Amino acid sequence: MDSIFTPDLWILVTLAAAVFQTGRFMLQKHLASDMLSAGGATFSRFLYSAPFVALLLPLYLGLSGQGLPVLGPGFWLYGVMGGTAQIMATVCVVLLFKQRNFAVGITFKKTEVIQTVLMGWIVLGEGVSGAGFAAIALGVVGLLLLSGGAEAKGLRLADLRNRAAGLGIASGFLFAISAVCYRGASLAVVSDDPLLRAGVTLAAVVLMQTLIMAVWLRLREPGQMRRVWAARRVAVWIGLTSMGGSLCWFIAFTLQNAAYVKALGQVELMLSIAASTLFFREHISRREWAGMAVLALSIMMLVLVT
Repeated sequence: MDSIFTPDLWILVTLAAAVFQTGRFMLQKHLASDMLSAGGATFSRFLYSAPFVALLLPLYLGLSGQGLPVLGPGFWLYGVMGGTAQIMATVCVVLLFKQRNFAVGITFKKTEVIQTVLMGWIVLGEGVSGAGFAAIALGVVGLLLLSGGAEAKGLRLADLRNRAAGLGIASGFLFAISAVCYRGASLAVVSDDPLLRAGVTLAAVVLMQTLIMAVWLRLREPGQMRRVWAARRVAVWIGLTSMGGSLCWFIAFTLQNAAYVKALGQVELMLSIAASTLFFREHISRREWAGMAVLALSIMMLVLVT
């Protein structure tokens, strides 16, 4: 079992996670954004991935001949914190795309990778090497070039007065917390099998997220439950790709520092732009070409130094 988990496996599963998320991005293009509220859109992602996760873990346990592992101290605390932070971050992103000046918010959201470096150091005591930080910083430059298309003008202090900027910073901060907490939770699973640790963590987190959002919508937005069900024909595929992406993220977080995983995972933005061009005939600007070139250089540096 251990032989298949090579030191570079985190790179492969992170790239796979980016591919899954690009597929989800393409499906979401077909789902009317005005059908669901921010809470409903967030709930649909967890609800329709939960059945796949619930089937995947028992299937893997049966095939591998293993039982459920012991959960070490901190597992549930990390899981609840990470799951709640991801819910809040997802809501922020959904609200962000409803803003007229969402490009500003997306630009600020891209500080997520740097914030993950800081959160990893504070929460888990994990730092990054000087070369690793240089690669991450270069990647952030590429992301800022890519963010927001023609409307983006980089990070400007004057933009902090915008609601979109606040949502962008908040989503990046919350996604950073969720990534670090997910790594903390997976490391608290007592097992030498990274796939089992990731699967157990994912199953626990998705269950908690689904229950939390179901209670919230039932109390605050009861009509959204029916709308989430009405969107099932597309949302079920979003749930499937979300599950695949989440499993790959969790495996990567189990194997590697969350900051490195997040940095490499930004290749997702390049894939999304490629998908927009190939399938939706959207134009790639010179700024975006430059951003992708800088980001590609950052990713190559990151792979070489980790």
